[in-house]
Amino acid sequence: MKFTCTKSNFNEGISIALKAVPGKTTMPILECVVIEAKGDCITFTTNDMQLGIETKIPAEIQEEGIILVKAKMISEIVRRLPDDDVNFEVDDTNNVLLFCGKSKFNIPGIGHEEFPMLPQIELEKKITIPQFTLKEMIRQTIFSISDNESNKILTGELFEINGNEFKVASLDLIRVSIRKIQLEESYDHIKVVIPGKTLNEVSKILKDDMDDEVVISFSKNHVLFEFDETIVISRLIEGNFYNIEQMLKNNYETKVKVNKQEFFGCIDRATLLIRESEKKPVIMNIHDNEIKMEMNTKTGSMDEEVTAVKEGKDLTIALNPKYLIDVLKVIDDEEVSLYLFNSNAPCFIKNEKESYIYLILPVNMN
Repeated sequence: MKFTCTKSNFNEGISIALKAVPGKTTMPILECVVIEAKGDCITFTTNDMQLGIETKIPAEIQEEGIILVKAKMISEIVRRLPDDDVNFEVDDTNNVLLFCGKSKFNIPGIGHEEFPMLPQIELEKKITIPQFTLKEMIRQTIFSISDNESNKILTGELFEINGNEFKVASLDLIRVSIRKIQLEESYDHIKVVIPGKTLNEVSKILKDDMDDEVVISFSKNHVLFEFDETIVISRLIEGNFYNIEQMLKNNYETKVKVNKQEFFGCIDRATLLIRESEKKPVIMNIHDNEIKMEMNTKTGSMDEEVTAVKEGKDLTIALNPKYLIDVLKVIDDEEVSLYLFNSNAPCFIKNEKESYIYLILPVNMN
């Protein structure tokens, strides 16, 4: 096996493949990457048994072949090589020789026969959307998945397609995040739960470009993302997702519209008084055309007024400031609207079209 490629292409390929290499595992072989030279490209394959990645880079192949090497080690070596072409060779005893500029490395390789390659799955349904759109939908919802492994369904996100509506939703039983878009085509009904880890890694690889598309294919137990020269395959989470529709009440007593940046800045300043161990809410007194924000902690106290447009009754509610900040960070609108019923009912943040909906449960002020 022998090939030559640019350092930048090798780095790009191996960095994508590393996203499916486990940090800790009882199976050392999963810490490896399969490198295959064939035709006019190099294929990197990794698999942690839940998430698998295959990505290709262009290369000049002198001799085709396939080898298994420690993924993080080869990545660190190539990253630190001079900015020159990388020459990669494998000898008869599976030793890997790397030449770049005046640098030379000799590292052990492994036969690939024992490595679990990506499964061949029977795909049943698929949709196509811009990479940028999917990346944004993940960014705007992923923060409210749960990290509690005892309730597996909450560690993933709901992907649901009804006709031409595509909905992504997540919740951790304290808050809910929903993002909806209209697709260009209409599709059969699809409803699956995808692990949050998978979506986090996919979003890191996707491009910020509306012209580049990603094809998402589904089978009974897997989801497959195809874009550029990369394939990401993941197991789905089994079970029924929570019925979030029944959580979304349309009735409210108070609606308040506020400048997002002013609102965010006020809450962000309030958090300066919170120590890591404290869980203090920000108290919002909504009256007339302003929101008075209060924070009281062992470190000190603050209050600040934010101009707002209010419809309905005056209201006081206490909310976790971190949850508000998480939502405000991902909303791109200049103004945000809060919908409230009373101090014990959820706070909704959504736009008129309901293309995004965020629900946050209040904190008991007593």
